Amino acid sequence: MSSRHPDRLFPSDPGLRQVARHLYSLVADAPIFSAHGHVEAEVLLDDEPFSDAATLLVTSDHYVTRLLHSIGIPLEALGLGENGAATDRKAIWRALCDNWHIFLGTPSRYWLEGELSTFGIDEPLTHDNADATFDLITAQLAEPQFRPRALFARFGIEAIATTDDPLSDLAAHRTLNEDAGFAGSLVPNFRPDRYVDPGESTWVSRLGMLADATGLDTADYAQFLDALRARRAHFVANGATATDHAMMDVGTEPLSDSDAAALHARALAGGLDAASATAYRRNMTFQMARMSTEDGLVMQLHPGVVRDHHRPTADEFGSDTGHDIPVPVSFTTGLRPLLEEFGNDPRFRMVLYTVDETTFSREIAPLAGFYPSVYMGVPWWFLDAPDAIARFRSAVTETAGFYKNAGFVDDTRAFCSIPERHDMSRRADSSYLARLVGENRMSESDAAKVIHDLVVTLPRRVFARTV
Repeated sequence: MSSRHPDRLFPSDPGLRQVARHLYSLVADAPIFSAHGHVEAEVLLDDEPFSDAATLLVTSDHYVTRLLHSIGIPLEALGLGENGAATDRKAIWRALCDNWHIFLGTPSRYWLEGELSTFGIDEPLTHDNADATFDLITAQLAEPQFRPRALFARFGIEAIATTDDPLSDLAAHRTLNEDAGFAGSLVPNFRPDRYVDPGESTWVSRLGMLADATGLDTADYAQFLDALRARRAHFVANGATATDHAMMDVGTEPLSDSDAAALHARALAGGLDAASATAYRRNMTFQMARMSTEDGLVMQLHPGVVRDHHRPTADEFGSDTGHDIPVPVSFTTGLRPLLEEFGNDPRFRMVLYTVDETTFSREIAPLAGFYPSVYMGVPWWFLDAPDAIARFRSAVTETAGFYKNAGFVDDTRAFCSIPERHDMSRRADSSYLARLVGENRMSESDAAKVIHDLVVTLPRRVFARTV
């Protein structure tokens, strides 16, 4: 029997706790539908055993490595980078066990405890049990029931999305989704950031690859847009329902075709200054919205993060190694040009995510509370935590209600944390709804409908449009 408390995240008041238990029981075993994630398709296609405990639960999870790095452990000692590849896996696991206490109170500790329970480990990690727990997990990973596809089914995953380069052939997705033995669906997300921002160091070369893939002259602005449309159509044909866009700000001021074409030519010639590059990128965000009205792909935006804040770390270890840092943005002013054009268009749908909690009540909820096209993305990244979810519900519900919510997404590369993240969200929402019931602001039957819709109906309606 798991040592994790069955009432974790539920209210301490006995009456409210009972309501939360009931609400949670209605969705505890509901299949997982997540429209945004980062598990590589090849993990499930190849279905190779995970190698060892440290690689699976430490090295591959930058939420874990960043906190260990914050207390002075070098990233190479955690298995990252060329030098890290040779690091003894048990030594990496010992670093986690020796510093298990630093994760107290963090969502990472919550996920890790759930992941450990998957392997029958219900005791805290310590220096003394480091080698034994490493050996236990690693031995189980060699067994058929712990291979990726078996875990996918065991976790109750109906569908999860990947995040994919526009030039991906999506062959892994096709093979998996056509395999009658694969119990689930893998959905690609179209991620064009490096093709629409001339400030990206690889932008010119990527336009060349885009031209090769589509047969269009991407040096010509109009044909460049058509090339992106062609790749979006490829994604739609392979089951995509959404795009995914990250940017420093959410400026969306459109340019005239002639001005955009002039900037496009200058960018290819290496003649754009920073302000012009920003104007080009903002215009391209507007154009991506226009394309969504044409092909129906839901537009996901998650702005406001300085990527690779510590450049020496990025140069040595690459991106997504735990040093992306949030900055403030303005959704209200930045999105106004886009929403004035497409906000009331029934063909358009946009989901807004943020890592700045102050925008929930000030901007995102009011926007979702007016524009039919705008949906609120749940807290994620730095905010996918029980207390942050409670604050989110309190901040947005009175302005936009529950039904302009897009449902929980796990946004993770840490495969074994997926069920724990979704379970946490279901418990947190059950607790919030129990409080409304206890305050006589909602009947328990209404709360039961809401929790079902948050988990089951809304994510499928917003992204798959099947409910």
